Amino acid sequence: MSILVDSHVNLHATQFEEDVAGIIERARAKGVTYMLTISDKIASTDAIKAISIQDKHIWRSVGAHPHYAIGHQDLTSDFLVDLAADDDVVGIGECGLDYYYNHSPKEDQQIVFRKHVEAAQETGLPLIIHTRDADDDMLRLLTEAMKERSFTPLLHCYTSGLPLAEAVMEMGGYIAFSGIITFKNAEDVRSVAVKMPLERIIIETDCPYLAPVPMRGRVNEPSYLPHVATKLGELLGLSFDEVAALTTDNFFRLFPRAARDLDAEQADPGQGEAPK
Repeated sequence: MSILVDSHVNLHATQFEEDVAGIIERARAKGVTYMLTISDKIASTDAIKAISIQDKHIWRSVGAHPHYAIGHQDLTSDFLVDLAADDDVVGIGECGLDYYYNHSPKEDQQIVFRKHVEAAQETGLPLIIHTRDADDDMLRLLTEAMKERSFTPLLHCYTSGLPLAEAVMEMGGYIAFSGIITFKNAEDVRSVAVKMPLERIIIETDCPYLAPVPMRGRVNEPSYLPHVATKLGELLGLSFDEVAALTTDNFFRLFPRAARDLDAEQADPGQGEAPK
């Protein structure tokens, strides 16, 4: 059976608070062996850590979503670097720019995003990026920062344009696709996916949001990841097993601090398979 990695989950979300153990158990039954649970804001750090430290196959990030930038104006890169010192922290973010909702002023978003970039540069950890309706500013900020010191960007749950995606691939970055690629009206996202280098693609659910077809309307969870893998395989002309192997290998190349447990995979390979 195939091994899958859900590269972006929000296990501390209120939708899961009564059944985190059940969420994880259902994921494992579907072959989702590994997960990366994501920080939305600094105040969530302890709750996220409480989940990740109980399971050696779940890692976490540190950072603040652009929606909350207005409350993180005093955040420093040094503080993020200190938070990232724990062994179970494998990435910086989720951070970025969101000009669609504009829950925080654009200037605040850019200031806070730069602090995350600096932390990624200092730690060498991948930068987990949320970008929506902000392609020009995102590309400008990434280009400026890359000239100063290299780092590895990950475009999470990508829905933006092809030029930004191609530019980030040229920077040595990675790109993650979610259940959005299964949505009827997401042809633009699918058109980007088929143009990306195979060795730079990973998958995610972004649960509890964005449940893939045929689970639309439900609270999303990691056990639905096989639907994302199946659709990606259809787009790329790959089998389910090939997508699972490809995206799993890519994840561990991108996140080297996340230690792959080959012994556990061989002992219990899970039940990862294409949904019937």
